[in-house]
Amino acid sequence: QVQVVESGGGLVQAGGSLRLSCAVSGGTITLYAMGWFRQAPGKEREFVAAIDWTGRATTYAGVVQGRFTLSRENDKMVFLQMNSLKPEDTAVYYCARGRTKFSTVQAMRSITQYEYWGQGTQVTVSS
Repeated sequence: QVQVVESGGGLVQAGGSLRLSCAVSGGTITLYAMGWFRQAPGKEREFVAAIDWTGRATTYAGVVQGRFTLSRENDKMVFLQMNSLKPEDTAVYYCARGRTKFSTVQAMRSITQYEYWGQGTQVTVSS
C-alpha cells in the first residue's frame, strides 16, 4: 500500500521560509506527477503546486507563484520550498501522488487527479 508522509511544517514569521518534504513508501513516484494542496480552517482544500513525472515541468497557484518552488528527487521524495511566507499561507499542507502515469502537469491542478494523500503538515505564519 502506498503511503505518503509530509514533514517540515512549523511556525515561522512573515517573510520567513520553510521547506516541506514528502516521502512515499510502499510504492514509487516514478512516472507519476506529484502535487501539494493546502487547507485553511473553514476553507476548502486548494491547489498549491504540481510537478510532472519528469521533474521538468511545474505549475503553481497564482498566489504562490514566484515564492514557492517544487522539486523532486529520486523515486521517493518531493520538496516544496516556501519563501517570503505570508500569514495567509497558514494552512495544513498535503502532498499527493497522481492517479495515472504520465499525466500532464496542467491536469494536476485538479484534486481529482490524485490517488494517494498524506495526513498533512501544519504551516503557521505569524504576522
